Amino acid sequence: MKDKKNTFTVSIYTENNIGLLNRISAIFLKRHINIESLTTSQSEIDNIYRFVIVVSVTESMIKRIIKQINKQIEVISSFYHTNQETIFLETALYKVKSKSLFDEKHIQKIIKESQANIVIVSPNYFVIEKTGWREETEKLYNELEPYGLLQFVRSGRISVSKEPMNISNILGLNTDK
Repeated sequence: MKDKKNTFTVSIYTENNIGLLNRISAIFLKRHINIESLTTSQSEIDNIYRFVIVVSVTESMIKRIIKQINKQIEVISSFYHTNQETIFLETALYKVKSKSLFDEKHIQKIIKESQANIVIVSPNYFVIEKTGWREETEKLYNELEPYGLLQFVRSGRISVSKEPMNISNILGLNTDK
């Protein structure tokens, strides 16, 4: 029976070394796997960084990918989780013509109902920030587009696993704080 494709969130804990992102992305490239989202940041441990990568593949393929990623010298450990095993969000910024904010009172209702925030107001534009699931940020995009959307950007997925990943134990750190 053939494996079914699923969306997986890959978390990679690593040292911060030049060229590692290129080598990790090459692992996906060699297998013709599209990276749907990629975010990197400092992790919960000093001087340890975390890559969060979202891909749609079969479970057997993600297991092979994780094995290959773990062979990279700078990689401390990598994990994969399904959407049901993680808590995840994205953040989006929308730059809209200021004229819309003042002339179209309905736009204020859209912002309030979407639980978004206005972060900057200038004479020419205003910027809205929305954190939520992909469907929510896309819905707000579609609602704002008719009002003169000047720019739009969305972060990659940020996530935490529901179960511990025990990265501190892997590193031999004392977590009894």
